[in-house]
Amino acid sequence: MNYRIPLFTSRLTRGITGAALVGTGLGLYMYTRNVAHADSRAPRQIFGSGPAFVALELESTEAINHNTKLLRFKLPQSDAVSGLTLTSALLTFSWPKGSAMPVLRPYTPVNALDEPGALEFLVKRYPDGKQSTHLHSLRPGDSLRFITRLPGYKWQPDKHSEVMLVAGGAGITPAYQLIRGILQNPEDHTKIMLVFGVNTDADLLLRREFEEYEARFPGRFKAVYTVSHPAEDSPYRRGYVTKELLREVAPTSSDCKVFVCGPPPMEEALVGSSRKPGILDELGYRKDQIHKF
Repeated sequence: MNYRIPLFTSRLTRGITGAALVGTGLGLYMYTRNVAHADSRAPRQIFGSGPAFVALELESTEAINHNTKLLRFKLPQSDAVSGLTLTSALLTFSWPKGSAMPVLRPYTPVNALDEPGALEFLVKRYPDGKQSTHLHSLRPGDSLRFITRLPGYKWQPDKHSEVMLVAGGAGITPAYQLIRGILQNPEDHTKIMLVFGVNTDADLLLRREFEEYEARFPGRFKAVYTVSHPAEDSPYRRGYVTKELLREVAPTSSDCKVFVCGPPPMEEALVGSSRKPGILDELGYRKDQIHKF
């Protein structure tokens, strides 16, 4: 989750509200959290509950393609864990050089949420994106402030027999977090269909990971890619995420849950608006079956 514009308004509002409410009670919160950790042998959860207001040091950066980097941040202790749950994001804060105001943006971790000592983010840089440009400028040893966690859909193993995740561009990160969490949980047997639409072949982030999942979980996980401007010898289908494509690949179970994350025009086309129904409505999905990350 790393869009320039407020795709996640409800999440972002909750995060900002939670940050504001901390006020003079921040000291007490930090004290009680540290005491609770001291009395427990469990790993410290940095974002377990409530605002965190923690600055994390950038450990490493890796260029993934022409406009996307993988940023790895160190947690305060090597044995600490994020404390996040599936479908959660983190609200970041910075004051980029030349910006008149600070910038708040949500980002979704892509490494295992129980991995000790670190958090990783795939960040796509937009030409006029203040936060994404700032993050791409960071070097190992620099820090980024994280305000609070932004909880999303409350995932329960086996609640749905099947799920379909429809992602566009950088919207793949929350989809990947959920896919990874489901498939790595031996108690979760949910089947997964991923539909991933991008501009070019190079924008197919995490493709190798998805190919590995297809090999390890045949019959449980399948990924379908569509590229609007594919290379001349591209093996992927040309086009966008359309009604025809979804009709072809969508699960048919009545309890299927659909998750959507992508650029605003894509989300509106899929989910609809107050003025017109979306593609998912036209395919027969109920409102309670659809969730926007």
